[in-house]
Amino acid sequence: MSGSKKDTNSYMLSEKDKKSRSRALIGAAFLMATSAVGPGFLTQTAVFTETLLASFGFVILASIVLDIGAQLNVWKIIAVTGKRGQEIASAVVPGLGFIVAIFIVIGGLAFNIGNIGGTGLGINAMFGIDPKIGAIISAAICIFIFLSKEAGAAMDRIVNILGGVLILLIAYVMFVSQPPIGEAIYRTFIPLELDFYAIITIVGGSVGGYITFSGGHRLLDAGIKGKESLPEVTRTSVTGILVASLVRILLFLAVLGVVSAGVSLDPTNPAATVFQHAAGDIGYRLFGLVLWIAGISSVIGAAYTSVSFLRTFHKKIDEMYRYWIIAFILFSTAVFVWVGQAATLLVLAGAVNGLILPLTLGSIIIAAHHSKIVGDYKHPIWLTVFGVIVVILTAYLGIQTLFQMIPQLF
Repeated sequence: MSGSKKDTNSYMLSEKDKKSRSRALIGAAFLMATSAVGPGFLTQTAVFTETLLASFGFVILASIVLDIGAQLNVWKIIAVTGKRGQEIASAVVPGLGFIVAIFIVIGGLAFNIGNIGGTGLGINAMFGIDPKIGAIISAAICIFIFLSKEAGAAMDRIVNILGGVLILLIAYVMFVSQPPIGEAIYRTFIPLELDFYAIITIVGGSVGGYITFSGGHRLLDAGIKGKESLPEVTRTSVTGILVASLVRILLFLAVLGVVSAGVSLDPTNPAATVFQHAAGDIGYRLFGLVLWIAGISSVIGAAYTSVSFLRTFHKKIDEMYRYWIIAFILFSTAVFVWVGQAATLLVLAGAVNGLILPLTLGSIIIAAHHSKIVGDYKHPIWLTVFGVIVVILTAYLGIQTLFQMIPQLF
């Protein structure tokens, strides 16, 4: 009788672990996806769609292929080694991990100021509340999540819900804007023009900086690692890219429907024009909600991932990482409220962020073929090729962006 009870408890524990693991996998995918879908993502997609029209579909398709190649490289090696990005970088070149961490934190902090600003503007569009007050409210919500004893599980649930709502809202606006879907599909495979710069920019916006490491580091925190976990990690990695890409496709079609009707987007807020034209005043309120969701989910992702790059440098940081995340959010909010968008800082971060992916992905690719780091694991050659292509493309864009931005800094 007692033996039967013990077996039942063991089974129940096993089922509980399975559910927890499944929740962490889905959470990692949505954390990566919602980290990518920030306020800048909305503006970027609207602007490129207005410029390239239906041919922007080809840019999205090309970026999806490159994004998957880049992310699979990163997530697989994180899983195989059981190490975070900065530890892998230091294993390749001693001290490189510290440089990578500094770059990630600077870029993440600066963009988090923009993300916090996005939440404030979103609340302003919904309720007319001062953007600074809205930013403080949003920061308080984020802090509450990380104060939870089960912060990881709470974060998983929140980003899953936010991601789902975001998809539904943008899908609704896409539906009412009545885009020329047939033309969009046709031009996705036979574009009228090719925009090399747009492809690199979209790839950088989807997996650049801290974004591609957000889900990988979340899996480590959930204890999902080792070669035996690679099938799950692969599926989760691709799912994250596809979720972010689904949001971009829906937004692309929504914008295409509006601009195809002859509407010119407001250059100061192009995405808002789309929602307002498609659904009137309600559409503008919906835009506020979309902007708030994009902003707050990116705040969570940027804060969590940036601090995860510091956790291996000191025991105290690792033990109190939740409070470091909270401090990260508080500092970003304080800068936005008292200083504003800190334009110079954001310009510098944009240049720095463009150099992060080639640096981090480059070290990952080298590590993937270093037996002292990955043991007897054999990394697929096709993934290495994809990774090298992304490194070259993003390095080119990063250096070009840096030279363009230097005059703005002085």
